[in-house]
Amino acid sequence: MARKEPAADAANPGRLKQIALTYKMTRRADKKIGLVLAAVGIVTLGVFLAIGFLIGHPIYLGILGLLLAFLASAIVFGRRAERAAFGQMEGQPGAAAAVLDNIGRGWSTTPAVAMNRSQDVVHRAVGKAGIVLVAEGNPNRVKTLLAAEKKKMNRIVADVPVHDILVGTGEGQVELKKVRTTMLKLPRVLTGPQVTATNDRLKAMGDLMSNMPLPKGPMPKGMKLPKGGPKAR
Repeated sequence: MARKEPAADAANPGRLKQIALTYKMTRRADKKIGLVLAAVGIVTLGVFLAIGFLIGHPIYLGILGLLLAFLASAIVFGRRAERAAFGQMEGQPGAAAAVLDNIGRGWSTTPAVAMNRSQDVVHRAVGKAGIVLVAEGNPNRVKTLLAAEKKKMNRIVADVPVHDILVGTGEGQVELKKVRTTMLKLPRVLTGPQVTATNDRLKAMGDLMSNMPLPKGPMPKGMKLPKGGPKAR
């Protein structure tokens, strides 16, 4: 027991430090965060105290209100911190991949399944809603990249629905902070085993593509591939 207490004591300062850093980060983007959290806590506690006095149990309702006030403030803080983080990531390369990494259980994500020289990129997520392709970059360029990847997915797994999301703030695009919500609202059409089978097929195709023998260096001028393509040895 004596050994566990120092470990717990060491963990608590780490958690408190993390909360403090998160608050500072959030406050840079949300100047009113302190007032909002205080208002939520005071109003919640006040409501339960008022009910407690009306029914003759102010102490019990006061304790319950204090706990719920803390819980409500924590929930509001978490949401506003998440919003502030998304605001700072907006427009940065790889921001959509970071969102997909935290989408939750039931989803398997693969970042940067397609990319061009301008660093427009398409990420892939597989879940019970099917395959979701999330693209970020210049809208005019990335639409072509997204369409090509979607066509490839339809050839590989024709029996699985393929959705596409273009991250951005323009017309027909989905804001970064709404990507997760948009994906979770998609209808679930696959079972767990079907999701696993789809992932296996996509991984197998990826392995085949990565193991395909390709010549190293640029192709010599005037050299043509045989009509039948490369033959297996």
